[in-house]
Amino acid sequence: MTGPTGLEGGSSIDLLEKLVSFDTTSRNSNLELIRFVQDYLNSHGVESHLVFDETGTKANLYATLGPAGQGGVILSGHTDVVPVDGQDWSSDPFSLTKREDRLYGRGSCDMKGFVAVALAMVPRFLERDLAIPVHLAFSYDEEVGCIGVRRLIDRLGEFGPAPTMCIVGEPTGMKVMTGHKGKKSVRCTVQGVGCHSSLAPSGVNAVEYAAEIVVYLRAMARRVAERGPADPLFDVPYTTIHTGVIHGGEALNIVPDQCSFDFEFRVVPQDDAEALFAEVLRYAEDKLLPSMRAISADTGFDWQDLSAFPGLDTAPEAEVVRLAKRCAQQNGHAKVAYGTEGGLFQERGGIPTVIVGPGSIEQAHKPDEFIEIDQIARCESFMVRLMDEIRV
Repeated sequence: MTGPTGLEGGSSIDLLEKLVSFDTTSRNSNLELIRFVQDYLNSHGVESHLVFDETGTKANLYATLGPAGQGGVILSGHTDVVPVDGQDWSSDPFSLTKREDRLYGRGSCDMKGFVAVALAMVPRFLERDLAIPVHLAFSYDEEVGCIGVRRLIDRLGEFGPAPTMCIVGEPTGMKVMTGHKGKKSVRCTVQGVGCHSSLAPSGVNAVEYAAEIVVYLRAMARRVAERGPADPLFDVPYTTIHTGVIHGGEALNIVPDQCSFDFEFRVVPQDDAEALFAEVLRYAEDKLLPSMRAISADTGFDWQDLSAFPGLDTAPEAEVVRLAKRCAQQNGHAKVAYGTEGGLFQERGGIPTVIVGPGSIEQAHKPDEFIEIDQIARCESFMVRLMDEIRV
């Protein structure tokens, strides 16, 4: 395939084709892709640093283009993708397929399209007399809780002066987003007492007690939707509370002794996920546990944190917001309900961050995921304007 601009060193679409060919589902290693990127950068005389996970089978990559002075702009993208298991694809998900004005493949939109454009622009960045550096930060395991980037952020000081701003290239249709919701997800395991269903009152039905908490969570969700707090810049302007998975019971004639369920909070900046979680704990411990313990002292609840990341809320007057708007040629901004690594760059690294990248989040994680070729071209134009903005 050839890209919209046919850039020297590999067009955006040629590089996207290569990136999509690596099955970097989060359960797999991403090292084959990372080594490809490292070799590509080496071919342009760019040194890169790898930050591995504890197993050595996954890595973040960090590289700097331009002067080694203070500050600089991070172009951030994750390399992992969600599974294709059970999805009905019209073509091989790990082979980029062009149909009309769209490019189909797992990760084409979320978010290897942005990574491909950033890589395709490397020769152009190197040709420019940049006043500040451009940093490439490509992470692992974003899709399972923004795990990998935390190690990278914690080690940024080892690789040179701290960057002063960050652009996360998640799919926004190339619109500037100044915030995203924070997230906390939890697994609750209810320990009951099993027995024959004909003797149900002598047991503690774990499924039923789990159901009471799920219903309580649903009531909380209705309350925050109606009363707020709310932020109209989000596509879903209030905090959402959602139960997504539940397991329990073996047979209808057995009172189940255990049940587990997973739930999450996605909070607007004015809300507090920990406070909401504390409310659920109080309900379970104060309202439900006494009646369970009246039958058996061995009953109770176990709460396991699954994942969490902070929200992002960048001030509209921040330099990175003004820069992104000039590069995107737009005046407005908004916020997104889905999570990104942006909140971690800002909270953990102290780096003001915006989200702007090619493609639509509506296509992410679906069978026949695609990105429009025009979005790739618009992202390239954004990068060219970025070069103009930060050159000497």
